[in-house]
Formats: sequence, structure tokens, C-alpha cells
Amino acid sequence: MTEVVKRGFPGMKSVKDLPIVQDAPPPGGFPSIRIERRLPSTGPTGIAIFAGLAAIMGYGFYQLNEQRQAKRFEADEVHAVRSIVHPVLQAEWDLRYLEHMRKEREEEAKVMKDVPGWKVGESTSRHRWLPPLESFDKRPLV
Repeated sequence: MTEVVKRGFPGMKSVKDLPIVQDAPPPGGFPSIRIERRLPSTGPTGIAIFAGLAAIMGYGFYQLNEQRQAKRFEADEVHAVRSIVHPVLQAEWDLRYLEHMRKEREEEAKVMKDVPGWKVGESTSRHRWLPPLESFDKRPLV
């Protein structure tokens, strides 16, 4: 059917009867074919990532420094309060110790009243004197 449309008669006697048709590029030429590899940009560049991480780390170190300064300030404040209160606490401990020693001497005098020549409060050994911290209270000084 197509032969009738093209040549106007059915059948083909020779290949030479076909019209000469030569392929040619369209006017202006064919569009260029992209052969290089161009991947789309899917995220930030390496410099942007590095800058972002540096900024985050800088902020973290800033916060760390602020916390350390606050902690140091609190520690200095506690130290100052303790150094102010320490003489008062030491005086209380001294009074407790003196009261304890008074009770010990009273008990010693009551127990040893029948022993001739016994002197209350006098050492029975030649050792170095140490206060009995564990005998009447187990709390530390400060």
C-alpha cells in the first residue's frame, strides 16, 4: 500500500526506481551530546561542613569554659566561707574536748579515789600526747 502512495503505481521494478533520499543534519546542526560526568550537588561543600563543625566545637568549648569558671567561682566561695567559719568550728571542738577531758578526770577521780598517791590527770606513760578524736565524736573538723 505504501508503494502506491510513494510511486503512484503498485510493485517495484528495480531498486534504481526508488528516489534518492540522503540523510542530512537538521539546519543548525544536531544538539551537542553531553559526555562528561556532572553529578548534581546534593549537599554542602567540604569547606561549609568544616566551618560548621568548627563553629559548633567553638561554641562547645565556650560553654565548657563558662561552666569551669562558674564551678571555680563556687569552689572559691565555699573555700572562703569555710576559712571564715573554721575558727568558730575549731573553738567548738576545743570546748567539746575540754568538756570531755573534764568528764574523764571526774570519772578517773571517782574510780581511783582509794589509790594512795594517785594524781588525777597525770600521764601514766611517757608517750607523746595525742587528743582522743575518736572517743567522743566521729565527725571531722571541717
